[in-house]
Amino acid sequence: MTLHDISVAVRHGTPEWPGDTPYTCGWTQQLARGDSVNVSTITMSPHVGTHADAPLHVDNRWAAADELPLDAFMGPALVCTVAAPARLLTLDDLPSVAASGVTRLLLRTGQSIASGTFPDAWPALSPDAVRELVARGLRLFGVDAPSVDLRDSRALETHRALFAGGAWNLENLDLRAVTDGEYDLTALPLRLSGLDAAPVRALLRTGSAGAAHGAAPV
Repeated sequence: MTLHDISVAVRHGTPEWPGDTPYTCGWTQQLARGDSVNVSTITMSPHVGTHADAPLHVDNRWAAADELPLDAFMGPALVCTVAAPARLLTLDDLPSVAASGVTRLLLRTGQSIASGTFPDAWPALSPDAVRELVARGLRLFGVDAPSVDLRDSRALETHRALFAGGAWNLENLDLRAVTDGEYDLTALPLRLSGLDAAPVRALLRTGSAGAAHGAAPV
């Protein structure tokens, strides 16, 4: 069995969405100054690093992060590379995905904060493509980009199409070190009550529980 950590490390300088609260850390107690233990403190938006959005992120009437269903974030997942400019994608742009049903889809765009900078733009699945995949059984859609929507989106219609269909998302994945193919995913959101998002530690597993199969980028 091989584990692939596909989480972005959260540290000083991890790129946040422009205008959002960055990650900072400090110490409330330290051995070096005579305290009995080291105790750290952090401040950050839950959208910094790899995370799952809650439906509350786009609609006040919808569920918060502590209500995310854990089973959606565990199980078989398909990693798929898309070579496309920053535009809305249709299922024609994802022939290997469109040809069969997929429960968890992780899309590699190459536009990730894992490089250390916030990308200028990235492609995103169109709301119609999301609705079609959800109708075929999609429960989770993850991206290496900072959002499942285009950077300049204000309506966040891809988010809304996922949540309205009973599906969920992952953002800011680090897929640089894995090949396209099938894996077993574990990416459980922290149980943070009332928030619009939750950090996750996302892992892909190959071997006894999940076998990776080579797949050509689409």
